Amino acid sequence: MKDVNTYLTFDGSCKEAMSFYQKCLEGELQMTTFGESNMPTPPEAKDRVMHARMFKGGMTLIMASDTMPGMQCRQGDNFSISLTCENAGEAEKFFVSLSEGGIVKMPLQETFWAEKFAMFTDKFGINWMINLEKAH
Repeated sequence: MKDVNTYLTFDGSCKEAMSFYQKCLEGELQMTTFGESNMPTPPEAKDRVMHARMFKGGMTLIMASDTMPGMQCRQGDNFSISLTCENAGEAEKFFVSLSEGGIVKMPLQETFWAEKFAMFTDKFGINWMINLEKAH
């Protein structure tokens, strides 16, 4: 495994929250809005954050995004543990084992940003993301 991070989810306040955390933790912040991505995006979501990453000295501190308008986002349940994998076999193994008995929100699949990506809630109610970055 390459990395383990906390991934926060907001309902339109991601930019404000991550800017606050950046000031407090003195990290560097990268953000991409839905409007800047390759995804078809409703006009009311174009300024929402699709992905934010704050890092300091090579270490990722926090990652985050906004939901699309109308999607559920409950405080206290708006975070995931994000695993960044080394290879497809590792991503598959973690996905199969951790999602067993849970609820799969997005099966392990290719996306425009990842070779493999999945989202699910495990049988204990913990949210997870599995990510295998595309080779650059």
